[in-house]
Amino acid sequence: MANSKSPATTRVLAIDVFRGITIAVMIFVNTLAGVRGMPAWMDHAPADADAMTFPDVVFPAFLFIVGMSIPFAMAQREAAADHGWRLWRHVLARVAGLLVLGVFMVNAEEGYNEAAMGMSIHMWSLCFYTCAIVVWAVYRFKHAWMLRVAGLAGLLVLALVFRGGPDGSLRFAPQWWGILGLIGWAYLYGAVTWGLTSGRLLPLTTIMLAGTAWYCFAGTGAAQTENAVHASITLCGMLTAQLFFAAGRKAPFQRALLLAAGLALLAWLLRPYFHISKIYATPSWALYSSAICVLLFAALFWMVDLKQYSGWTAYFRPAAANPLLVYIVPYIVYAAMQYLHLSFPAVLGAGWPGLLWAIAYTAFIVALAVVFKRLHIKLQL
Repeated sequence: MANSKSPATTRVLAIDVFRGITIAVMIFVNTLAGVRGMPAWMDHAPADADAMTFPDVVFPAFLFIVGMSIPFAMAQREAAADHGWRLWRHVLARVAGLLVLGVFMVNAEEGYNEAAMGMSIHMWSLCFYTCAIVVWAVYRFKHAWMLRVAGLAGLLVLALVFRGGPDGSLRFAPQWWGILGLIGWAYLYGAVTWGLTSGRLLPLTTIMLAGTAWYCFAGTGAAQTENAVHASITLCGMLTAQLFFAAGRKAPFQRALLLAAGLALLAWLLRPYFHISKIYATPSWALYSSAICVLLFAALFWMVDLKQYSGWTAYFRPAAANPLLVYIVPYIVYAAMQYLHLSFPAVLGAGWPGLLWAIAYTAFIVALAVVFKRLHIKLQL
């Protein structure tokens, strides 16, 4: 029987739109990173700057949306009679997939030794993305497991082939978990927290604050403390979902404003001791980012779900429904172009032409999701 604290299984348009917009902004920010002459506020703030820019809120927005989605996903699993091991098998498989994808993407970025590998890192990357698509594609026919096994075998071979370091002695390993891997850890902590609290606000808030406290006492430099801060953003998303959609909740907008104000106040109090830094995953950065996400979601929910100003959302919804594939497409394009020794015109690498190019490229990648939908191409962990 579904928990009375769980939200309904009906999809909330604002969550999908938030996810789609976040993916679009992520593509834009990543593209703009290669453009010279852009204002400082359009790039990530330096690690020691005690500041944040709008690109620094993109990753927290991903984590926040993961948290908002967990109550709905759990409610759907309960409605489908997925309990106990069946439920946690799904959770662990999703976490494992995100970790694997994250580690592969990180190893393709730096530290590799092409001579020792006997192949271009760009070819290695294209093979990896091909195998990933084969493994996590949504198939519409029986016996798809054979393709998934072949894809997994391909990933194993690529991991064994990989070599890194100046002398090629380093093997495939998690240098760090990558963006997808960090999302995977945050999702795991969020799912476990949901299982422990059943969505009750006080325990959720306590565990969220515990993640912040852990960082305050343990300090920087440990992956576990940064993971705890990332998880706290996910739990803020879960709290927001409960404020708006759990059975019996009243005055959600007032409660959301109080939550955002409380998060911002705590961030302000902690900032003198733990400066704002996305790179160090400090509590002040996480809390300010969470407060921003709470307000953004409240505005979106009011606009598209309550007031029905939703026609414009049709552009973002296909990307929101296929986020993993849309996320990796720019990396596939980059690897293919590097392998073929192709490049975009130099004029697109600076100034206004570069900015307009980043906007156009983002629009193109997001629009590809419509093509994927029509072709029934989708990735799902």
